[in-house]
Amino acid sequence: MENIKSLLKKTSHKRPHTAIFLSGSGSNAEQVLSMLSQMPESPVEMKALVTDAPATSRAKELGKKFSVPVIASDIRKFYSDHGEERVSLATQKGQELRQAWTDGLRKKLKPLELDFAIFAGFVPLTNLTDDFPCLNVHPGDLTYKVRGQRVLVGLHTLPIERAILSGLKTLRSSVIIAQTYTGQGLEMDSGPVLGISGEVHIDFKGFDVASLMEDQRRRPRIRPKGGFADNLELVAKANQEILKEQGDWVVLPKVVLDYAEGRFGLDDEGGLCYRIGEKWTRVETVVYNANGQKQPIYL
Repeated sequence: MENIKSLLKKTSHKRPHTAIFLSGSGSNAEQVLSMLSQMPESPVEMKALVTDAPATSRAKELGKKFSVPVIASDIRKFYSDHGEERVSLATQKGQELRQAWTDGLRKKLKPLELDFAIFAGFVPLTNLTDDFPCLNVHPGDLTYKVRGQRVLVGLHTLPIERAILSGLKTLRSSVIIAQTYTGQGLEMDSGPVLGISGEVHIDFKGFDVASLMEDQRRRPRIRPKGGFADNLELVAKANQEILKEQGDWVVLPKVVLDYAEGRFGLDDEGGLCYRIGEKWTRVETVVYNANGQKQPIYL
């Protein structure tokens, strides 16, 4: 194949600069850092761990463990300092504050000269995606479509809930290049699907799909602070933890490695390509299995 443009753009750095963005436990970040620390020579230069929740995330702990600097920009404090009790994009002011918060974070990141970023459980929607490619791990199979549209999109437990309510029996994690949001965030899940994990069976916790669908019908239009607290969300949260271990932890580190080695590209039509050796092939995505095997899904 000719005229393939690598998704990792040429850089003047000896190794591409990256940073991991996290909001919570940092388990996904830890898997990436552990993989890189065990390599004789890392293919990337890890410039920082970036967090929006310095008081509650494990960024500081992981930074110390892996000798990586931490950059913190407390989004809850930022909203509170500007008179907002809730971190939200639901209002015009909330969207303006998100842009202002992002601009402040940009200033802190500029000296790092990042070539790409890794979103590993990073909650805030942010248009840092305009500045450099952002790999994002997502709790849903974004290759699953109905009438040509991706179904398992959204924030929080929504992708897993949609999988359950769609009658699926298994889940997969996806790693995508996150796209710019324009207000609601669903469009961030529209980017190229670089990789998906192997299948992970859904644990329904003894509930049937019909009763879980009834939970969904009873929900208020706007998600309450802290979540819906119904059985559907309970089942989805339990499966999200299972999927994190059997899906996220498998696919994210390996996609980061392949991306850093320049194995993903786009053809003239914008189609995803994957390089094996020196040969580029058009693919839908690549399956990363727990046993270490990689399986390109060809078009």
